[in-house]
Amino acid sequence: MTSIGGAGTSGMVDWNLAVATATRLVRPGPEVSRDEAREVVAELRRYAKASEEHVRAYTRMIPEGVEPHDTPVLVVDRAGWIKANVAGFRELLTPLLGKMQDRRSTTPGNTVLGAVGGKVTGVELGMLLSFLASRILGQYETFAPATRDLPAGTNGGGRLLLVAPNIVHVERELDVTPHDFRLWVCLHEETHRTQFTAVPWLRDHLQGEIQSFLAATEVDPGTFVERLREAAQTLAGGRPEGEEGEPAPSLVELVQTPEQREILGRLTAVMSLLEGHADYVMDGVGPQVVPSVAEIREKFQARRARGASRLDLALRKLLGLDAKLRQYRDGERFVRAVVDQVGMDGFNRVWTSPNTLPTKTEIAAPADWIARVHRKADS
Repeated sequence: MTSIGGAGTSGMVDWNLAVATATRLVRPGPEVSRDEAREVVAELRRYAKASEEHVRAYTRMIPEGVEPHDTPVLVVDRAGWIKANVAGFRELLTPLLGKMQDRRSTTPGNTVLGAVGGKVTGVELGMLLSFLASRILGQYETFAPATRDLPAGTNGGGRLLLVAPNIVHVERELDVTPHDFRLWVCLHEETHRTQFTAVPWLRDHLQGEIQSFLAATEVDPGTFVERLREAAQTLAGGRPEGEEGEPAPSLVELVQTPEQREILGRLTAVMSLLEGHADYVMDGVGPQVVPSVAEIREKFQARRARGASRLDLALRKLLGLDAKLRQYRDGERFVRAVVDQVGMDGFNRVWTSPNTLPTKTEIAAPADWIARVHRKADS
């Protein structure tokens, strides 16, 4: 097995064991013949390329004749998605884990960690990833260190992942035209790639906010392990609800300090903007190139709202996925309202600097963002 970023362990988490566990536990993908698999991969690559022109023309984020710094597009299976995300998690969490490692000998968590160690933590992380790996259709990895198997953009650039078995699974479940659905998914993910390649400061800004969030963490090592164990127990069906029958809080909610709540508010606004913008673009471009876009959107929205089993709904809450669904909805409403009022070029002022990003309050009140950014700029 290929090591993730060098050595497999870092004391707190055995990253290679996380990959091995997730790969072993993840559900098998849909049955496809070898020829069909090749066809799906080839088509997704073609549609990812075609989506570049559609998204750039519609969003007008990249001036004509300008070629931004590019990032690779990778069509992967579920195991490939797992490896890529473990590498990304390790990149982001290394500062926090180093800090917690230093505190190990001076906190009560030392006893807990002495018993469970990095291997158990790796297993628990792997269990969480095995759940997610069968649900992600595509992902723009903003923080993506290159590995031997998974290239990334130069100078810390990201990569776009399209998870072929999950796309095939959902198109069959929804009973929609496969070619249309694949292009529709590519339009969403290409919008994310355009956001980060057209806005040079966006990656560093987002990374800074995340690192500030992690730096403000006051969780001791033992509590960190308990959070992972709680998620793993939920995954195994052990405790999908809180002690008093209340829905379990998300992992992020469980570790927040007052400073983190403030940072999280800004992060939530940015993620709502990015996700809502991608949804707006995929549906805006859709009628021109995806004949059945209305049917796909209707069925896909119903699937999002429906969820699945009680366990699945509990996990979505625990992992914060229900918040992500709200981000799609709230962000798309913000983008639509702003474009309706000031046009696409007026909306694109949002990408001018971190100061022109909407706040969490403005996501819910687009007129306030317009008043702040446009009237101030035009006065």
